[in-house]
Amino acid sequence: MATLTVPPSPVSPRDDAIQLYKAFKGFGCDNEAVIGILAHRDATQRAYIRQEYKTMYSEDLLKRLASELSGKLETAVLLWMHDIAEKDATILREALYTGFINLGAVTEVICSRTSSQLQILKQVYHSTFGTYLEYDLELQALGDHQKILLACLSKPRSEGMEVDMEMAAKDAKALFKAGEKKLGTDEKVFVQIFSERSRANLIAINTCYLDMYGGSLKKAIKKETSGLFQRALLTILQCAENPEKYFAKVLYKSMKGLGTDDTTLIRVIVTRTEIDMQYIKAEYHKKYKKSLNDAVHSDTSGHYRSFLLSLLGPNH
Repeated sequence: MATLTVPPSPVSPRDDAIQLYKAFKGFGCDNEAVIGILAHRDATQRAYIRQEYKTMYSEDLLKRLASELSGKLETAVLLWMHDIAEKDATILREALYTGFINLGAVTEVICSRTSSQLQILKQVYHSTFGTYLEYDLELQALGDHQKILLACLSKPRSEGMEVDMEMAAKDAKALFKAGEKKLGTDEKVFVQIFSERSRANLIAINTCYLDMYGGSLKKAIKKETSGLFQRALLTILQCAENPEKYFAKVLYKSMKGLGTDDTTLIRVIVTRTEIDMQYIKAEYHKKYKKSLNDAVHSDTSGHYRSFLLSLLGPNH
């Protein structure tokens, strides 16, 4: 469930475009006015506003926002202006091609999305950046980590709830033989099963593994693998079981301790607001005994804070 709150009666995109233009005029930008509009429009409405703005002022709204806003607010608002697949494509491109290569972000996006989301993402990435996502991954990711990412992108997985228990037991056995039972690890088996099985089947494999070998698959992954490859497998498994709990943990880690990992904070809030943020907030509260809104409030400031809090909706 989304946390986005939009006006009860739709505002015309033309009116929104005019109000934004006014917010940009004069000395300095009226950030509050910009947030008041954009943080309360869904993806379709934002796309219409962008069209209207272009028609009326012969200027791309994104370019204007980039020149009017700055810092973390600019990053968050610009990402927010895209639809779901465009957001993911933008995140991946930046993570693979800015000065700081962020393979953690790449792993999170590819390993937490459903198969159909990944198919759309690949198309959008190619049409936006004129290059194939697989090609860029081959350049930047290495070894088994690269293999699992490419396998997730290339193999369509079922998204249904049906489970093949016989296959799940076989898979559990194959994973045990490839990992805990032998000296060293046969990563190939992990790559194949984790990239080809549906989320429902992965949950079943996990249950079989625990029943058959008395330990969890998660523990086995932590023992047998390392680095980004381990992170990819754990992300796939955790998102099969409970994606909202997974994202609650990512958000918690981004604000834990001294300083804030704003790149992660922005990425998760902006990409999940229109999908399942209500559930992520519930999981966050359940696990950390504090509301996500309160955590964000104490870790951010200024207009950047008010933009994120607007996306998160009421604090309850």
